[in-house]
Amino acid sequence: MSDAVASARATAERISKLRRLNAVLTKQTELRKALLAQAAAARPTGVLYGMPVAVKANICTLEFETSCGSHILEGYRSPYDATAIARLKAAGALIAGATNCDEFAMGSSTEHSAFGRTLHPLDKTRVPGGSSGGSAALVAAGAVPAALGSETGGSVRQPAAFCGVVGIKPTYGRVSRYGLVAFGSSLDQIGVFGRSVHDAARVLSVISGRDLRDNTCEDRDPLRLPTVPENLDGFVIGIPREYFPPDLDPGVRRACERAIRILRELGAAVREVSLPHTPYAVPTYYIIAPAEASSNLARYDGVRYGPRAEGSLADVRALYRETRGSGFGAEVRRRILIGTYVLSSGYYDAYYRKAQQVRALIAQDFRNVFDRGVDLLFTPTTPTPAFKAGAKLADPVQMYLSDIFVCTANLAGLPALSLPIGRVKGLPIGGQLIGPHFLEDEMLEAAYALERAVPAAEEA
Repeated sequence: MSDAVASARATAERISKLRRLNAVLTKQTELRKALLAQAAAARPTGVLYGMPVAVKANICTLEFETSCGSHILEGYRSPYDATAIARLKAAGALIAGATNCDEFAMGSSTEHSAFGRTLHPLDKTRVPGGSSGGSAALVAAGAVPAALGSETGGSVRQPAAFCGVVGIKPTYGRVSRYGLVAFGSSLDQIGVFGRSVHDAARVLSVISGRDLRDNTCEDRDPLRLPTVPENLDGFVIGIPREYFPPDLDPGVRRACERAIRILRELGAAVREVSLPHTPYAVPTYYIIAPAEASSNLARYDGVRYGPRAEGSLADVRALYRETRGSGFGAEVRRRILIGTYVLSSGYYDAYYRKAQQVRALIAQDFRNVFDRGVDLLFTPTTPTPAFKAGAKLADPVQMYLSDIFVCTANLAGLPALSLPIGRVKGLPIGGQLIGPHFLEDEMLEAAYALERAVPAAEEA
């Protein structure tokens, strides 16, 4: 028996034992069959030979449904692999099923999936974060060493922090978006979860690099993994004061203060900096992202995509209304309505154009800090540990605010990483590193050093 076949069987068994999490949307028999078929075809010379990698259900694969967690795409099978998937397969990796997610990646808790919520792997009463909660939970539970998610406003880093794993969002344009179902095209990026920085970085290095099928993908070579540093001598780490408000959860604050102390002990120079437009990040994001979503989701009309509504319909408008009304969940409909409103005649300048101007100011804040000698920024990933399931469903604004520390990197197109830095009452806390464009190698160096030194499983 080859190593890949043994890995395929063990992975199928582990995922089967974790069915209660509802982290994987693929049926167990289908998953096992697909894993074994891939194992037989995997290249033994590949750098990820036999490594199982689960994939969020909004990334196209030939083996599994690409449902995006939505009834409107239930049963849809892509006729092609996303570029990231093709590169994983070429490296010998095994695609380990489609993971649960908020519908069309719109959510922060994986409670908006049409197929039921994913449970937190440490506490079933809490959410694993979102929208990539299924991928995060599967890695945290030990079923796979790595998984792909997607980021539009923090949907890899936020669940990584909640579940106690590593989550990396690359620079916009570092990884091809070909085969990633579009939500917000100027924000979307495929990201990676890993049990360790090294696991996540290995997968990121494989899927990165130029792709002629994606015009937003930069003409750059694949990411090269840095060596693990002995210390952080020479690094200048900025601590943005806006990310440490007075109402920050005390446990999160203690964990971050300990991590900052460790960064100093590792030799880094730590200085306070300011990103003054940070308070406007969430309202800016929740204008731009829904606007782009309203455009991208217009194709799901019962003609081009999605099941056609049954019964006699008066006209095309009725067809659209019935198809989308039955196919889309409440959160997707809410964002389409918001996006259509802010793009409508008479409101475009007041909302969408203004949001784009503020987005430019947020990006300029980061440039100002990095131009003044700061190499990386360190912040909390989330303002609280994982919250209770159902606690924020009735108040969408409170749900949106859980992304307050992560959506800025998407608006600015910067690379960012979350890694575990402690626990509060048994729940993981994540610390975030944000770097300049295309300097993932420096960000990974600091993450390697911090991961090795910080007591991630210790109470803060």
